[in-house]
Amino acid sequence: MFRSTTLRLLLLLGCALVAQPAAARTVTDSAGRVVELPERIETVFASGPPASILVYVVKPEVLTGWPRALRPEEAPYIAEPYRDLPETGRLTGRGGDANLERVLQIEPDLIIDFGSVRDTYIDLADRVQRQTGIPYLLIDGRFEATPAALRLVGEVLGVPERAETLARDVEQTFARVDEILAATPESERPTVYLARGPDGLETGLKGSINTEIIERAGGRNVADPGDGRRGLVRASIEQVMVADPEIIVTWDSHFYQRAQLDPLWAGIEAVRTDRVYLAPTVPFGWIDRPPSLNRLMGLRWMAGLLYPDAWDEALREDARAFYQLYYHVDLADAELDRLLEWSKGRPPE
Repeated sequence: MFRSTTLRLLLLLGCALVAQPAAARTVTDSAGRVVELPERIETVFASGPPASILVYVVKPEVLTGWPRALRPEEAPYIAEPYRDLPETGRLTGRGGDANLERVLQIEPDLIIDFGSVRDTYIDLADRVQRQTGIPYLLIDGRFEATPAALRLVGEVLGVPERAETLARDVEQTFARVDEILAATPESERPTVYLARGPDGLETGLKGSINTEIIERAGGRNVADPGDGRRGLVRASIEQVMVADPEIIVTWDSHFYQRAQLDPLWAGIEAVRTDRVYLAPTVPFGWIDRPPSLNRLMGLRWMAGLLYPDAWDEALREDARAFYQLYYHVDLADAELDRLLEWSKGRPPE
């Protein structure tokens, strides 16, 4: 079996090297790599979930598939022509399972990765591009770099006007948040705890990609060791009690229910004051999972939670407009109800 698969891959690689299109232009990606591209890009392979959202938002018709097939509850929040795109697996990120044979079977015009541009990912991009003959772009996925990422991908895919509209929307959102924060001293900003998992005791340290929008929205992440460490960690309930956050956010419905009933959580300020919020997760998480453009809606939601007197957007209408602009769908009232359930700490009005 192994020898057969290897032989098939070698044959495909050989065909790819022969069949690669003549380059018509060059683009410098976020890692500074100069990549030769065909004049028209009609198909794109997304290397992972963040890239698939970026491509879908900017130009959905070129997306060749989802790294993970959409679940039934996610499908209504994606435009109908793209709900049933095939599962492709991923080249990057946790559980990477797309092999080069799969990429070559799809024969995309371009591979896009959206996220870290560290050496590890540069090496991967160079290797895949060399082995397949398919151009591979690395796009900076840092939250603050989102407008630049949109403009770069829009230019590459031939839809600069669409990308410019989105980039300006992101910049306006950032500017509105910054205006609130400029008027709110650090010491007056609410403390926030991100509760992950069914027991709520996994969290992200300050500065990690998993909590980026909490801090960008002006929350003080209580999971701050003060030594620059980042990433996901396990906390104890005693540590959460001592931190006593004013606000708890989670996307785990099991933990959300537990927080209302478990006496260990009952004394924490966020629980006592009914400020535990369940983040929407369809079609993509508002806080994370994956860290892509979906976080822009999460940022608006968080700004409204943290600064309700200063953030004057009505969440329901804001979400409707965001899903229309970014995800190409007009949500019915029932779909909005399901989306926003408990996102305000109580059922939809």
